[in-house]
Amino acid sequence: MTQDELLELSMEKPLYGGDCLSHHQGKAVFIPFALPGETVRARIAHQKRRFNHAEIDSLIQISSARCEPKCIHFSHCGGCQYQHADYPGQLAMKQLILREIMLRERVPIPATIGLLSGNPWEYRNRIRLALGTNNGSSSIQFGYRSRASHDIVPITECPIAAPMLVRVASRVEQCLSQSPPPVAVNELEVFTNATEDQVLVTLHSASASSRETQAWVESMFCELGPPVTGLRIVSKTESGQRERLDQSGEESLFYSVANTRYAVQHNAFFQVNRWILEDFVSLVTANRRGRQAWDLFAGVGLFARRLEQTFECVTAVESSPASFVSLEKSLTNASSRAVCSTTLQFLQQNRDRREPGPDCIVLDPPRAGLGQQTCTLLAAIHAPQMVYVSCDPATLARDLKMLTAERYTIANITLVDMFPQTYHLETVVSLVRA
Repeated sequence: MTQDELLELSMEKPLYGGDCLSHHQGKAVFIPFALPGETVRARIAHQKRRFNHAEIDSLIQISSARCEPKCIHFSHCGGCQYQHADYPGQLAMKQLILREIMLRERVPIPATIGLLSGNPWEYRNRIRLALGTNNGSSSIQFGYRSRASHDIVPITECPIAAPMLVRVASRVEQCLSQSPPPVAVNELEVFTNATEDQVLVTLHSASASSRETQAWVESMFCELGPPVTGLRIVSKTESGQRERLDQSGEESLFYSVANTRYAVQHNAFFQVNRWILEDFVSLVTANRRGRQAWDLFAGVGLFARRLEQTFECVTAVESSPASFVSLEKSLTNASSRAVCSTTLQFLQQNRDRREPGPDCIVLDPPRAGLGQQTCTLLAAIHAPQMVYVSCDPATLARDLKMLTAERYTIANITLVDMFPQTYHLETVVSLVRA
Protein backbone atom coordinates (compact mmCIF):
# COMPACT_ATOMS: atom_id res chain seq x y z
CA MET A 1 0.00 0.00 0.00
CA THR A 2 1.40 3.41 -1.01
CA GLN A 3 0.32 6.88 0.01
CA ASP A 4 -0.69 7.73 -3.58
CA GLU A 5 -2.85 4.62 -3.95
CA LEU A 6 -6.62 5.22 -4.07
CA LEU A 7 -8.62 2.88 -1.85
CA GLU A 8 -12.35 2.22 -1.89
CA LEU A 9 -13.44 2.12 1.73
CA SER A 10 -16.76 1.52 3.48
CA MET A 11 -17.41 3.57 6.60
CA GLU A 12 -18.33 1.36 9.55
CA LYS A 13 -18.91 3.63 12.54
CA PRO A 14 -18.00 7.03 14.03
CA LEU A 15 -15.13 7.32 16.49
CA TYR A 16 -14.61 9.75 19.35
CA GLY A 17 -12.35 12.43 17.90
CA GLY A 18 -14.29 13.06 14.68
CA ASP A 19 -13.06 10.28 12.38
CA CYS A 20 -14.96 7.35 10.90
CA LEU A 21 -13.61 3.82 11.06
CA SER A 22 -12.97 1.57 8.08
CA HIS A 23 -10.73 -1.44 7.46
CA HIS A 24 -8.41 -2.33 4.59
CA GLN A 25 -6.59 -5.64 4.42
CA GLY A 26 -7.38 -6.19 8.09
CA LYS A 27 -5.93 -2.88 9.23
CA ALA A 28 -7.97 -0.07 10.77
CA VAL A 29 -8.22 3.15 8.74
CA PHE A 30 -9.34 6.44 10.33
CA ILE A 31 -10.98 8.95 7.97
CA PRO A 32 -12.15 12.49 8.84
CA PHE A 33 -15.25 14.10 7.27
CA ALA A 34 -16.82 10.74 6.40
CA LEU A 35 -20.14 9.47 7.74
CA PRO A 36 -21.30 5.98 8.78
CA GLY A 37 -22.64 3.96 5.85
CA GLU A 38 -20.78 5.95 3.20
CA THR A 39 -18.38 4.50 0.64
CA VAL A 40 -15.44 6.72 -0.31
CA ARG A 41 -12.28 6.78 -2.35
CA ALA A 42 -9.45 7.82 -0.09
CA ARG A 43 -5.67 8.18 -0.04
CA ILE A 44 -3.51 7.08 2.87
CA ALA A 45 -2.12 10.18 4.57
CA HIS A 46 -0.17 8.60 7.44
CA GLN A 47 0.78 4.98 8.03
CA LYS A 48 1.20 3.58 11.53
CA ARG A 49 2.00 0.08 12.70
CA ARG A 50 -1.55 -0.72 13.84
CA PHE A 51 -3.66 1.76 11.86
CA ASN A 52 -3.61 4.28 9.02
CA HIS A 53 -5.02 7.77 8.55
CA ALA A 54 -6.63 8.54 5.20
CA GLU A 55 -8.13 11.60 3.47
CA ILE A 56 -11.21 11.49 1.24
CA ASP A 57 -10.60 11.92 -2.48
CA SER A 58 -14.22 11.44 -3.61
CA LEU A 59 -17.57 10.13 -2.38
CA ILE A 60 -19.08 7.01 -3.95
CA GLN A 61 -22.08 6.32 -1.73
CA ILE A 62 -23.36 9.31 0.24
CA SER A 63 -25.17 9.27 3.59
CA SER A 64 -28.59 10.92 3.79
CA ALA A 65 -27.23 12.82 6.81
CA ARG A 66 -24.58 14.62 4.72
CA CYS A 67 -25.11 18.36 4.23
CA GLU A 68 -23.21 21.46 3.12
CA PRO A 69 -21.02 22.95 5.87
CA LYS A 70 -22.16 26.37 7.03
CA CYS A 71 -18.67 27.78 7.66
CA ILE A 72 -16.27 28.66 4.84
CA HIS A 73 -13.34 27.66 7.07
CA PHE A 74 -14.63 24.16 7.79
CA SER A 75 -12.08 21.34 7.24
CA HIS A 76 -9.17 23.83 7.35
CA CYS A 77 -9.82 25.22 10.82
CA GLY A 78 -9.41 22.66 13.60
CA GLY A 79 -12.43 23.79 15.59
CA CYS A 80 -15.31 21.81 14.05
CA GLN A 81 -15.45 18.19 12.86
CA TYR A 82 -19.15 17.58 12.12
CA GLN A 83 -20.48 20.42 9.97
CA HIS A 84 -20.76 18.01 7.03
CA ALA A 85 -23.52 16.15 8.93
CA ASP A 86 -27.03 17.47 9.62
CA TYR A 87 -27.84 17.98 13.28
CA PRO A 88 -29.92 14.79 13.81
CA GLY A 89 -27.03 12.88 12.25
CA GLN A 90 -24.54 14.49 14.64
CA LEU A 91 -26.65 13.57 17.67
CA ALA A 92 -27.06 9.99 16.46
CA MET A 93 -23.28 9.62 16.08
CA LYS A 94 -22.62 11.03 19.55
CA GLN A 95 -25.16 8.72 21.18
CA LEU A 96 -23.60 5.73 19.41
CA ILE A 97 -20.10 6.77 20.48
CA LEU A 98 -21.12 7.34 24.11
CA ARG A 99 -22.89 3.98 24.36
CA GLU A 100 -20.01 2.08 22.78
CA ILE A 101 -17.41 3.64 25.09
CA MET A 102 -19.50 2.70 28.13
CA LEU A 103 -20.06 -0.86 26.93
CA ARG A 104 -16.37 -1.28 26.09
CA GLU A 105 -15.55 -0.54 29.74
CA ARG A 106 -18.46 -2.77 30.85
CA VAL A 107 -20.20 0.10 32.61
CA PRO A 108 -23.78 -1.02 33.47
CA ILE A 109 -25.75 1.82 31.87
CA PRO A 110 -29.55 1.96 31.40
CA ALA A 111 -31.07 0.85 28.09
CA THR A 112 -31.98 4.43 27.18
CA ILE A 113 -29.55 7.36 27.04
CA GLY A 114 -31.33 10.69 27.50
CA LEU A 115 -30.60 13.68 25.27
CA LEU A 116 -30.42 17.42 25.91
CA SER A 117 -29.73 19.66 22.92
CA GLY A 118 -30.51 23.14 21.62
CA ASN A 119 -29.76 25.53 18.78
CA PRO A 120 -26.60 24.13 17.10
CA TRP A 121 -25.38 27.57 15.88
CA GLU A 122 -24.11 30.75 17.57
CA TYR A 123 -24.06 28.94 20.90
CA ARG A 124 -20.53 29.63 22.17
CA ASN A 125 -20.17 32.38 24.76
CA ARG A 126 -16.36 32.15 24.70
CA ILE A 127 -13.74 31.73 21.98
CA ARG A 128 -9.97 31.53 22.21
CA LEU A 129 -7.98 32.58 19.16
CA ALA A 130 -4.34 32.44 18.16
CA LEU A 131 -2.62 35.68 17.16
CA GLY A 132 0.18 36.02 14.65
CA THR A 133 1.64 38.33 12.05
CA ASN A 134 0.69 38.12 8.40
CA ASN A 135 3.51 36.80 6.19
CA GLY A 136 6.22 38.49 8.21
CA SER A 137 4.54 41.90 8.18
CA SER A 138 3.55 43.87 11.28
CA SER A 139 -0.15 43.31 10.56
CA ILE A 140 -1.67 41.02 13.21
CA GLN A 141 -4.17 38.29 12.32
CA PHE A 142 -6.39 36.20 14.55
CA GLY A 143 -7.66 32.71 13.86
CA TYR A 144 -7.95 29.13 15.05
CA ARG A 145 -5.27 26.49 14.81
CA SER A 146 -5.25 24.42 11.66
CA ARG A 147 -6.73 20.93 11.66
CA ALA A 148 -3.47 19.40 10.50
CA SER A 149 -0.85 21.62 12.15
CA HIS A 150 -0.25 24.44 14.63
CA ASP A 151 -0.51 27.01 11.83
CA ILE A 152 -3.04 29.79 12.27
CA VAL A 153 -6.09 29.72 9.99
CA PRO A 154 -7.26 33.37 9.78
CA ILE A 155 -11.04 33.51 10.09
CA THR A 156 -13.66 35.99 8.97
CA GLU A 157 -16.58 34.17 10.59
CA CYS A 158 -17.38 31.53 13.21
CA PRO A 159 -21.00 30.33 12.94
CA ILE A 160 -20.84 28.44 16.24
CA ALA A 161 -19.85 31.54 18.24
CA ALA A 162 -22.07 34.34 19.52
CA PRO A 163 -21.81 36.98 16.74
CA MET A 164 -20.49 39.63 19.13
CA LEU A 165 -17.36 37.55 19.83
CA VAL A 166 -16.05 37.66 16.27
CA ARG A 167 -16.91 41.35 15.93
CA VAL A 168 -14.96 42.17 19.09
CA ALA A 169 -12.06 39.94 18.00
CA SER A 170 -11.90 41.81 14.70
CA ARG A 171 -11.81 45.11 16.56
CA VAL A 172 -9.01 43.84 18.82
CA GLU A 173 -7.07 42.73 15.74
CA GLN A 174 -7.31 46.24 14.26
CA CYS A 175 -6.23 47.90 17.51
CA LEU A 176 -3.28 45.55 17.98
CA SER A 177 -2.07 46.23 14.44
CA GLN A 178 -2.35 49.99 14.93
CA SER A 179 -0.85 50.00 18.42
CA PRO A 180 1.37 46.94 19.06
CA PRO A 181 1.53 45.87 22.72
CA PRO A 182 4.75 46.35 24.72
CA VAL A 183 4.86 42.58 25.41
CA ALA A 184 4.43 39.72 22.95
CA VAL A 185 0.79 38.56 22.77
CA ASN A 186 0.05 35.16 21.21
CA GLU A 187 -3.56 34.40 22.11
CA LEU A 188 -6.84 36.26 22.47
CA GLU A 189 -9.80 35.14 24.59
CA VAL A 190 -13.21 36.77 24.25
CA PHE A 191 -16.10 36.00 26.62
CA THR A 192 -19.63 37.41 26.57
CA ASN A 193 -22.80 37.03 28.60
CA ALA A 194 -26.05 35.58 27.26
CA THR A 195 -27.33 38.95 26.04
CA GLU A 196 -24.00 39.95 24.43
CA ASP A 197 -24.01 43.38 26.10
CA GLN A 198 -20.89 42.73 28.22
CA VAL A 199 -17.60 41.35 26.87
CA LEU A 200 -14.35 40.49 28.62
CA VAL A 201 -11.17 40.45 26.52
CA THR A 202 -8.09 38.59 27.77
CA LEU A 203 -4.75 38.76 25.98
CA HIS A 204 -2.32 35.93 26.69
CA SER A 205 1.40 36.66 26.74
CA ALA A 206 4.48 34.52 27.27
CA SER A 207 6.36 37.56 28.55
CA ALA A 208 6.75 39.06 31.98
CA SER A 209 5.26 42.43 32.83
CA SER A 210 6.54 45.67 31.37
CA ARG A 211 6.43 49.15 32.89
CA GLU A 212 4.61 50.31 29.77
CA THR A 213 1.89 47.63 29.92
CA GLN A 214 -0.58 49.41 32.20
CA ALA A 215 -0.70 52.60 30.13
CA TRP A 216 -1.08 50.55 26.95
CA VAL A 217 -3.91 48.45 28.44
CA GLU A 218 -5.81 51.54 29.54
CA SER A 219 -5.42 53.12 26.11
CA MET A 220 -6.47 49.89 24.39
CA PHE A 221 -9.53 49.53 26.61
CA CYS A 222 -10.69 53.05 25.75
CA GLU A 223 -10.09 52.37 22.07
CA LEU A 224 -12.17 49.18 22.07
CA GLY A 225 -15.17 50.80 23.73
CA PRO A 226 -18.54 49.09 24.47
CA PRO A 227 -19.56 46.33 24.76
CA VAL A 228 -16.05 45.52 26.06
CA THR A 229 -16.30 46.01 29.82
CA GLY A 230 -12.90 44.63 30.81
CA LEU A 231 -9.46 44.08 29.26
CA ARG A 232 -6.66 42.07 30.84
CA ILE A 233 -3.20 40.79 29.90
CA VAL A 234 -2.13 37.54 31.56
CA SER A 235 0.93 35.31 31.39
CA LYS A 236 1.58 31.77 32.57
CA THR A 237 3.71 31.18 35.63
CA GLU A 238 6.18 28.29 35.92
CA SER A 239 3.48 26.29 37.72
CA GLY A 240 1.11 26.74 34.78
CA GLN A 241 -1.20 29.21 36.54
CA ARG A 242 -2.30 32.38 34.79
CA GLU A 243 -0.92 35.54 36.35
CA ARG A 244 -2.48 38.91 35.71
CA LEU A 245 -0.06 41.47 34.35
CA ASP A 246 -2.33 44.47 33.93
CA GLN A 247 -6.02 45.24 33.58
CA SER A 248 -8.44 48.01 32.73
CA GLY A 249 -12.18 48.06 33.25
CA GLU A 250 -14.22 45.46 35.12
CA GLU A 251 -12.77 42.26 36.56
CA SER A 252 -15.90 40.25 35.78
CA LEU A 253 -19.14 40.29 33.83
CA PHE A 254 -22.62 39.31 35.01
CA TYR A 255 -24.13 36.18 33.49
CA SER A 256 -27.77 35.33 34.19
CA VAL A 257 -29.08 31.76 34.12
CA ALA A 258 -32.73 31.23 35.07
CA ASN A 259 -32.92 34.50 37.03
CA THR A 260 -29.72 33.68 38.93
CA ARG A 261 -26.89 36.13 38.32
CA TYR A 262 -23.26 35.01 38.40
CA ALA A 263 -20.21 37.25 38.50
CA VAL A 264 -17.71 35.55 36.17
CA GLN A 265 -14.11 36.76 36.18
CA HIS A 266 -11.60 36.77 33.34
CA ASN A 267 -10.37 33.17 32.78
CA ALA A 268 -12.89 31.68 35.22
CA PHE A 269 -14.47 28.46 33.98
CA PHE A 270 -18.07 28.77 32.82
CA GLN A 271 -20.10 26.41 30.63
CA VAL A 272 -19.85 27.44 27.00
CA ASN A 273 -23.31 26.81 25.48
CA ARG A 274 -25.52 29.81 26.11
CA TRP A 275 -28.69 28.21 24.67
CA ILE A 276 -28.98 25.19 26.99
CA LEU A 277 -27.49 26.42 30.27
CA GLU A 278 -30.82 26.72 32.09
CA ASP A 279 -31.96 23.20 31.14
CA PHE A 280 -28.47 21.88 31.88
CA VAL A 281 -28.45 23.26 35.43
CA SER A 282 -31.95 21.89 36.00
CA LEU A 283 -30.88 18.46 34.74
CA VAL A 284 -28.04 18.34 37.29
CA THR A 285 -29.86 19.79 40.30
CA ALA A 286 -33.62 19.12 39.91
CA ASN A 287 -35.41 17.02 42.54
CA ARG A 288 -32.37 16.95 44.80
CA ARG A 289 -32.81 18.14 48.37
CA GLY A 290 -31.61 17.51 51.89
CA ARG A 291 -29.43 18.84 54.67
CA GLN A 292 -26.06 19.15 52.95
CA ALA A 293 -24.73 19.06 49.38
CA TRP A 294 -21.18 19.15 48.06
CA ASP A 295 -20.36 20.77 44.73
CA LEU A 296 -16.88 19.53 43.82
CA PHE A 297 -14.94 21.18 40.97
CA ALA A 298 -17.49 23.96 41.53
CA GLY A 299 -16.18 26.61 39.11
CA VAL A 300 -18.01 29.87 39.72
CA GLY A 301 -20.88 28.09 41.47
CA LEU A 302 -23.20 27.33 38.55
CA PHE A 303 -24.67 24.31 40.37
CA ALA A 304 -23.97 25.43 43.93
CA ARG A 305 -26.26 28.45 43.65
CA ARG A 306 -29.16 26.25 42.53
CA LEU A 307 -28.42 23.63 45.19
CA GLU A 308 -28.67 26.35 47.84
CA GLN A 309 -32.40 26.53 47.09
CA THR A 310 -33.06 22.94 48.18
CA PHE A 311 -30.29 22.14 50.70
CA GLU A 312 -29.72 23.68 54.12
CA CYS A 313 -26.04 24.19 53.34
CA VAL A 314 -23.75 23.74 50.35
CA THR A 315 -19.98 23.21 50.39
CA ALA A 316 -18.44 24.28 47.08
CA VAL A 317 -14.84 23.26 46.33
CA GLU A 318 -12.70 24.91 43.63
CA SER A 319 -8.93 25.12 43.12
CA SER A 320 -8.69 27.73 40.33
CA PRO A 321 -7.96 31.18 41.83
CA ALA A 322 -9.94 32.99 39.11
CA SER A 323 -13.00 30.78 39.54
CA PHE A 324 -12.76 30.81 43.34
CA VAL A 325 -13.05 34.61 43.52
CA SER A 326 -16.32 34.36 41.56
CA LEU A 327 -17.46 31.34 43.61
CA GLU A 328 -17.17 33.20 46.90
CA LYS A 329 -19.38 35.97 45.50
CA SER A 330 -21.92 33.46 44.15
CA LEU A 331 -22.85 31.71 47.39
CA THR A 332 -25.70 33.45 49.19
CA ASN A 333 -26.69 31.22 52.16
CA ALA A 334 -24.94 32.07 55.41
CA SER A 335 -24.45 28.36 56.12
CA SER A 336 -22.82 27.65 52.76
CA ARG A 337 -19.06 27.79 52.33
CA ALA A 338 -16.53 28.01 49.51
CA VAL A 339 -13.32 25.98 49.90
CA CYS A 340 -10.21 26.81 47.87
CA SER A 341 -8.73 23.35 47.41
CA THR A 342 -8.38 20.52 44.96
CA THR A 343 -11.13 17.95 45.25
CA LEU A 344 -8.65 15.23 46.18
CA GLN A 345 -7.19 17.30 49.03
CA PHE A 346 -10.68 18.20 50.28
CA LEU A 347 -11.76 14.55 50.33
CA GLN A 348 -8.57 13.47 52.11
CA GLN A 349 -9.06 16.13 54.78
CA ASN A 350 -12.72 15.18 55.19
CA ARG A 351 -11.73 11.53 55.69
CA ASP A 352 -9.19 12.51 58.35
CA ARG A 353 -11.68 14.73 60.17
CA ARG A 354 -14.48 12.16 59.94
CA GLU A 355 -17.08 14.87 59.33
CA PRO A 356 -20.69 13.93 58.51
CA GLY A 357 -21.18 13.04 54.85
CA PRO A 358 -23.45 14.97 52.46
CA ASP A 359 -26.83 13.91 51.11
CA CYS A 360 -25.74 14.66 47.54
CA ILE A 361 -22.44 15.20 45.73
CA VAL A 362 -22.15 16.97 42.38
CA LEU A 363 -18.94 16.38 40.41
CA ASP A 364 -17.84 18.34 37.35
CA PRO A 365 -14.15 17.52 36.81
CA PRO A 366 -11.96 18.58 33.88
CA ARG A 367 -11.22 16.16 31.02
CA ALA A 368 -8.81 14.13 33.14
CA GLY A 369 -11.76 12.95 35.23
CA LEU A 370 -11.55 11.78 38.85
CA GLY A 371 -8.97 9.00 38.96
CA GLN A 372 -8.67 6.04 41.31
CA GLN A 373 -7.84 7.91 44.54
CA THR A 374 -10.78 10.27 44.24
CA CYS A 375 -13.19 7.49 43.28
CA THR A 376 -12.09 5.41 46.27
CA LEU A 377 -12.60 8.32 48.67
CA LEU A 378 -16.00 9.15 47.18
CA ALA A 379 -17.22 5.56 47.47
CA ALA A 380 -16.25 5.52 51.16
CA ILE A 381 -18.41 8.56 51.96
CA HIS A 382 -21.67 6.67 51.25
CA ALA A 383 -23.54 9.74 49.93
CA PRO A 384 -27.06 8.63 48.90
CA GLN A 385 -26.78 10.47 45.57
CA MET A 386 -24.00 11.57 43.25
CA VAL A 387 -24.24 13.45 39.96
CA TYR A 388 -21.24 13.16 37.65
CA VAL A 389 -20.93 15.81 34.92
CA SER A 390 -18.27 14.87 32.38
CA CYS A 391 -16.80 16.42 29.24
CA ASP A 392 -14.81 13.31 28.27
CA PRO A 393 -16.58 9.96 27.79
CA ALA A 394 -13.38 7.90 28.05
CA THR A 395 -12.39 9.15 31.52
CA LEU A 396 -16.05 9.08 32.54
CA ALA A 397 -16.31 5.37 31.65
CA ARG A 398 -13.11 4.63 33.57
CA ASP A 399 -14.41 6.39 36.68
CA LEU A 400 -17.93 4.93 36.48
CA LYS A 401 -16.47 1.45 36.30
CA MET A 402 -14.82 2.09 39.67
CA LEU A 403 -17.79 3.84 41.28
CA THR A 404 -20.27 1.11 40.24
CA ALA A 405 -17.99 -1.77 41.26
CA GLU A 406 -19.40 -1.86 44.80
CA ARG A 407 -21.62 0.86 46.18
CA TYR A 408 -23.35 2.75 43.35
CA THR A 409 -25.73 2.06 40.49
CA ILE A 410 -26.50 4.35 37.54
CA ALA A 411 -30.06 5.66 37.73
CA ASN A 412 -29.90 7.54 34.43
CA ILE A 413 -27.45 8.91 31.90
CA THR A 414 -27.99 11.89 29.60
CA LEU A 415 -25.96 13.07 26.64
CA VAL A 416 -25.81 16.88 26.71
CA ASP A 417 -24.78 18.32 23.36
CA MET A 418 -22.81 21.24 24.77
CA PHE A 419 -20.61 21.48 21.66
CA PRO A 420 -22.60 21.09 18.40
CA GLN A 421 -20.63 20.77 15.13
CA THR A 422 -17.73 19.21 17.08
CA TYR A 423 -17.02 15.67 18.31
CA HIS A 424 -17.01 16.85 21.95
CA LEU A 425 -19.90 15.87 24.19
CA GLU A 426 -21.02 16.40 27.76
CA THR A 427 -22.60 13.66 29.85
CA VAL A 428 -24.64 13.85 33.06
CA VAL A 429 -24.85 10.63 35.10
CA SER A 430 -27.05 10.23 38.17
CA LEU A 431 -25.78 7.61 40.64
CA VAL A 432 -27.58 6.24 43.67
CA ARG A 433 -26.13 4.23 46.55
CA ALA A 434 -26.95 0.55 46.21
